Amino acid sequence: MPAWDASQYMKFGEERTRAAAELLARVPLEDAATIVDLGCGPGNSSALLKARWPHAKITGVDNSAEMLEMARRELPDVEWTHGDVATWQPPEPVDLIFANAVLHWLPDHASLMPRLLSSLGSGGVLAVQMPSNFREPSHRLMREVPGPWSRAVSAVRALTPVEAPAFYYDLLAARGARVDLWQTTYEHVMADAAAIVEWVRGTGLRPYLDAVGTDLRAQYEHAYTRAIDAAYPARADGKRLFSFPRLFLVAAR
Repeated sequence: MPAWDASQYMKFGEERTRAAAELLARVPLEDAATIVDLGCGPGNSSALLKARWPHAKITGVDNSAEMLEMARRELPDVEWTHGDVATWQPPEPVDLIFANAVLHWLPDHASLMPRLLSSLGSGGVLAVQMPSNFREPSHRLMREVPGPWSRAVSAVRALTPVEAPAFYYDLLAARGARVDLWQTTYEHVMADAAAIVEWVRGTGLRPYLDAVGTDLRAQYEHAYTRAIDAAYPARADGKRLFSFPRLFLVAAR
């Protein structure tokens, strides 16, 4: 997986942080002493956690040194850990596991979600937000735009689509959790097709650009931008609506 670019990611920091704030608003904890921000990225979600529980011990976990470097600069009083979210395990149960826009990168949710739930103390909360855009034009076209890069693109590991809400409900309710689920499709107002490409360049488009290589990258990106231009037509004012569905899950032990 290519390295994350924290500055590129935060070009749309306000929009990305909005989902984290809406997830946090539904966390039913008055107090929390120990919090883990899984896939903390550049620390934008950790800042929300710190503002709500200023005296909590907050640990941010991410596998990107570049993201953690920015996070340390912004929030030096948070404990930052370079680690793999897929295998992460706390040394002792925690009050809140907050996972904003990270678990959709990982497979086998049938095992992952129960493991995270079991890492909570009594009354603890698992709060998860996952983009659910595998079949949206923005992501489908990354895989399907035709050209001499087709073989290279097909070799990119396709993310497993996020499951239906009922899957997560049954999985966690069967283990005694109180589960709150909802879905939201954001309609982000973007200046043009290039702005949509700039958004996904910081996340889902990264492995595809890396796979096509330097020789074909400009051609691939041009073809992808043209496809995006057609998939997200100009509205009355010339701007584009970038539909972005997300699934939210809050499970309390």
